[in-house]
Amino acid sequence: MSERPLKVRLKTKKTRTVSQKRWLERQLNDPYVARAKREGMRSRAAYKLIEIDDKYRLLKAGAHVVDLGAAPGGWSEIAAKRVGAAEGRGKIVAIDILDMAPVAGVDFMQLDFLDPAAPERLRAALGGGADVVMSDMAANATGHKKTDQLKIMALVEAGAEFARDVLRPGGSFLTKVLQGGTDAALLAGLKRDYATVRHVKPQASRADSSELYLLATGFRGEPRG
Repeated sequence: MSERPLKVRLKTKKTRTVSQKRWLERQLNDPYVARAKREGMRSRAAYKLIEIDDKYRLLKAGAHVVDLGAAPGGWSEIAAKRVGAAEGRGKIVAIDILDMAPVAGVDFMQLDFLDPAAPERLRAALGGGADVVMSDMAANATGHKKTDQLKIMALVEAGAEFARDVLRPGGSFLTKVLQGGTDAALLAGLKRDYATVRHVKPQASRADSSELYLLATGFRGEPRG
């Protein structure tokens, strides 16, 4: 009989706020954080993409994939393995304004995806359109729920517009949202442009988190330009 790990509790230091203490305790007691460390993953977020892809089969061999806000590279690493990018069977382009350590089979572009020139630069890097545009981006939290929802929805809307610019017909868009924060107009636009739109909550997302993923598949349009 295996013993259950003891829960780690931290003493509050004068230089550490209560919220920082809670975050550290949650990290130390998170089984996915421990698993990521044990298996050499860049972040626990990798397991969210693994779960989603196991169920919906987005990352097909040979696919061309864009990872928006990619640093530190957890999603790019999984995507590269699943499409066979390191063996030349697919293409992964990761984009972030922050620098990112190299990932085998991934082309990294340090730029802001909101730059008007970004879609054209991306198509050049991919050698055409994308089959999947994915984003695990989240705006810096302010602690004010309504403000945080507005900030993350602005990112989601920008990501959706970027996906419309670069996806091939039949492509997919996967992005992080907050529960109860998905704008009706955004959903209506996605349902117009994609065959299927659904919300997904992988087990690797913390149960106490309002984090969800929005998955749109079967893109009906064509890349612009």
